Amino acid sequence: MSILGIYARLTPAELARTIGDPTWESIEEIISAETDGPDAAQPRRLDIDRAWDILRHLLERIDLPTAIVFGEQEIPGANAEDWGYGPPRYLTPEQVRTSAATLAATPGDKLIEGVTAAELVQAELYSVVEEDEAEQWLTAIVHTYQALARFFESAAHSGDSIVVWFS
Repeated sequence: MSILGIYARLTPAELARTIGDPTWESIEEIISAETDGPDAAQPRRLDIDRAWDILRHLLERIDLPTAIVFGEQEIPGANAEDWGYGPPRYLTPEQVRTSAATLAATPGDKLIEGVTAAELVQAELYSVVEEDEAEQWLTAIVHTYQALARFFESAAHSGDSIVVWFS
């Protein structure tokens, strides 16, 4: 079984509802609901699979905030067992805008610039990286990073917050 990083875009009202009722069912209901209007084509959920720890490592290397991976504030009263591994965390719309600007200003190539296979192996990351897999992981992580940047940009454009959890 793997630990997967998951993001959900929520409106401020939906975030308030989630904070008021932090059960797993409420967030699943919110993000699976049909979306009408101009944002209908924008995903409300993003799964970065097992890439979260490699992404954290690469962000730390270039002094970018890891709140992009883990969220900022913990959702009070959330039962970690309902959500997966640990309590969910969120970023406010303002934090999302700041993070989106940071991601937009940092191209994916900069994220992996100078990273060696040996470094990834020695970092002992959650997604066990073998030296012969490192190049494949680096290519995949750039795509994941770009998807995450688009997700944050879309959330920022809509004035949404983001909830992050590991399942």
